[in-house]
Amino acid sequence: MFWDPMYLVFALPAMLLALWAQMRVRSAYAKYLRVPNQRGVTGLQAAQQLLRAQGLGHVSIEGAPGQLSDHYNPRSKTLHLSPEVAHSRSLAALSIVAHEIGHAVQDYTSYGPLKLRSGIVPMVTVSSYLGPIIFIIGLLLQFTSLAWLGLILFSASAFFALVTLPVERDASKRALQMLRTDGLIVQGEEETGARQVLDAAAWTYVAALVQVLATLLYYVTLLTGFSRRRD
Repeated sequence: MFWDPMYLVFALPAMLLALWAQMRVRSAYAKYLRVPNQRGVTGLQAAQQLLRAQGLGHVSIEGAPGQLSDHYNPRSKTLHLSPEVAHSRSLAALSIVAHEIGHAVQDYTSYGPLKLRSGIVPMVTVSSYLGPIIFIIGLLLQFTSLAWLGLILFSASAFFALVTLPVERDASKRALQMLRTDGLIVQGEEETGARQVLDAAAWTYVAALVQVLATLLYYVTLLTGFSRRRD
């Protein structure tokens, strides 16, 4: 079961999509990291301006180690920026900053999908870990009901990945609107570049959903095949 070649039938396409998505986002990031924005502002300066414009003075800004590690924490109301983004005067930096502030706006306006995603994080953290373990134990013990329980628990990960898509898409939509409204980008090449960075990042969430669905489908195939053999 652990070395089942059939797993590759489900997992390989999802893995290739994930690899392509990562390559695309890094390619877009690297390309537009070399393109300075016309205003000449750093990512940190853009973050400060956008937070003020959105009435989010309560949101603090802190550093985040690593590359592409930028994120907004709704619990602490903190925007975390990587050094490369915070100090860069690039179009890529503006796009990433605006996207994360898009999440801050979602949090401030009680955007439904974000509230749902944040609310299920503790459950998904536990179920995504325990689900596969319970599933495998159920198969090994030939305890079908236990295996189905593990499968149901793991399916929470698919639901989480599905909810994430509209959250990220909305944050990118807000990001472009904020950048235009505050005059941080101009229509034409700058807007096209910002859109490319944001669209590339969105594919990573699509790939994550496909990966978890592929694993879930493989588990279902294993379990239904096991049940037929028992019958």
